[in-house]
Parts: sequence; C-alpha cells; structure tokens
Amino acid sequence: MQTSNRKNTGILFFTMIVVMLGFGIVIPIFPFYVESFQAGGTELGFLMATYAIMQFLFSPVWGDLSDRYGRKPFLILGTLGNGLAMLLFGLSTELWMLFAARALAGTLSAATLPTAMAYISDITSQEERGKGMGMIGAAMGVGMVIGPGLGGSMAGISLASPFFLSAGVSAMAALLIFFALPESLSKENRTESEGKKIRGPQLKVMWGALFSPIGVLLILAFLLSFGLTNFESIFGLYSLERFDYGPQEVGLLLTGIGITSALVQGLLTGPLTKRWGDVVVIRTALLSSAISFGIMLLAFNFITVLVTVTLFILSTALLRPSVSSLTSKRTTDGQGMAMGLNNSFMSLGRIVGPIWAGLVFDINIMLPYLSGAIILLVGFAISMVWLKKDEPVSQKSAGTAPIH
Repeated sequence: MQTSNRKNTGILFFTMIVVMLGFGIVIPIFPFYVESFQAGGTELGFLMATYAIMQFLFSPVWGDLSDRYGRKPFLILGTLGNGLAMLLFGLSTELWMLFAARALAGTLSAATLPTAMAYISDITSQEERGKGMGMIGAAMGVGMVIGPGLGGSMAGISLASPFFLSAGVSAMAALLIFFALPESLSKENRTESEGKKIRGPQLKVMWGALFSPIGVLLILAFLLSFGLTNFESIFGLYSLERFDYGPQEVGLLLTGIGITSALVQGLLTGPLTKRWGDVVVIRTALLSSAISFGIMLLAFNFITVLVTVTLFILSTALLRPSVSSLTSKRTTDGQGMAMGLNNSFMSLGRIVGPIWAGLVFDINIMLPYLSGAIILLVGFAISMVWLKKDEPVSQKSAGTAPIH
C-alpha cells in the first residue's frame, strides 16, 4: 500500500477497534446484567440478537448510501451512533433500557463495518485486498481484546463505567475521521441517486443475491456468523453456569481470544490467501473450526478452557476476512452494496445464532456448542461442493451490473 493508504487504513483500524470495543465490553457484563433482572439464557440471546436485527435492517441501507454519497459521512455516523448507544447502556437501570440501547447501537454502528470494507475496496488492488480486509479483521480482534478486558476488570468498580469510557473513545474516533480521513470514493465513481430508492434489506434482493457470483459466499457468511454467535453470545453465561466464573475471568479469557484473533487476522490472512487463495483458506478454516468447536466441551478448568477456545479462534479468525475478501473480488455490483449484503447475511446469522443459543442453553448448556460445531461442518460441506476455485470476477472487468 502507498503511504497515504497506510495512514487511511490506520484510521480505519482505529475506528473498528473503537466499534468492537463497545461490542466486546458487553460480553463479560451482560450475563450479570440479565441475572440482576432475574433473566436467563433466552433473554440474553434475544438481547444479543437485537443488535444484529438492527444491523440486518440498516447495513445495506448504509452501504448503498455510501455508494451514492461517499464513505466518510457514514463512518462518522457509525462512530457517533456507537458512542451514543454506549452512553445509554451506562445509564440503563431496567432490562428494556438495555434492549433500547442495543437497538440503537445496531442501527447506527451498522454504518461502520460495510463502509469500512468498501473504503478498503476503494483504495486497494485485488492482490492487496485480502491484506486490507485482514487488517479490518485484526482491528475487530483488537477491539475484542480491549473490550472484554476493560469490561471484566472495571466490573468490580461499576458495571456502567466501561460504557462511559467507550462513549468517549467513540467521540474521539468520529473527530479523527472528520479531520484526518479523506473521502475514498470520487464523485464520478458514485452510483446515481436521482429517482432511485434506497436499497434496504429486501428479501427479494437478498434471494436474488444468492444466485449471483457471490451467492455461495453469502450463505457461508451466514453460517459462519451463526456458528460463531453460538460461542460468543452465550460464553459468559456458559462460563458462569459451568465453572462459576465472574466478569474478571470471562474478560481475561476473552482477552486471550482477542489477542489470538488479532494476530492471526493481521499477520496470517494476507500471506495465506496470497499463497493458497481465499477458497482453500475458507475450506480449511471451516473444517478445523467445526472440529475445535466440539473439543471445547472437553475443557474442565481454566487452562483447558483457554487452550481449547484458542484452537477454535485460530481457525475462525481466518474466516471473516477471507469470505469478505472473496466477496469483494467476485461481486458484479457496487462494493458498498456487496459489503452491505455480506454484513446483512452475517447479521442474519447473528440474529438466529444468539436466539438459538439462548433457547437451547436453557435446555442444556452443551447444546449451543454442539449445534455450532454442526453448522460449521455444514458450511465446510457447502464450500467443498459449491465454492469454485475459479478466477474472481472483478468489478472493473464485469462492470456494475445489478444483482438479478
């Protein structure tokens, strides 16, 4: 990447850290929030899913708008919205207030990820795109390191204090984008907006996208997201119920997970996809993550939990950036719309996954992880049968034909 691209990627890196900081902070705290309101796995699952529902509804809207009006305004909107939601989290005193803050976070912060991915697509070549997406994934991993660590360590002082810190950092990120990040999408490359409706998460459009060049990748985005949220959404409550861990232990475990994820995505995604290609990386990661998911149930103390979870994260850390990179390469539509669709299908997984995990957790605490392993194995089978290792269809060579 050129020097200016490195600077811009660095700003995006920081922005995604801030957004994922807000996401990561809540994971070790939510189980204790819901318990304080006499709630259980089902309520926790729906609370986690609320964020994804709003992301599902609004991600393609923000992605489409960024194709029309540029990336920068929606990066600012996403970071400011994230900060406002964090502030409301800290002020919540009732369960319904948590749901309201979670909904606001999903609505506004949904502008950040697809727009950041589209920004990376604007400023990188196809050869460098896997590395760029890996950097975004690494930033998300770093946020997941800092967030749970802060949430867990500060929970002993106040459950609300980490949210106020996250709100302040989000405001800083918005100012940094406003003053230091240039617009990546020139006016001549923006899609026409006159007379066109904003494309939201219409089921007809999403159904049609399944038959486009990125259809299989959208299915895999859904499946990997479903599998991962079986782990993420219920992990704190699972650790509390099975091992009697508090916020500090859960935060420490998630910090180790985040470090592993950030290192893998930041250091390995680019070299591995360049050497073996996105398809091979996706297939290998799906199979190994399915196997390691099941192994996690064999853990019996803190060390074995840490080791088995790390094995799982080593595999899954490669999935998100590899699928996103290949989606970007094979799309025949606008990059913002493609990344919005990618995020919408991942949001679908984050809707179904936590709800499913919460419901089956109240039946048996092992079921979320068993079902997660099975769904990732299904994803591997799909990748072997339908994910072809042909040359990607770039937007430059294929034009900007709409999805049929």
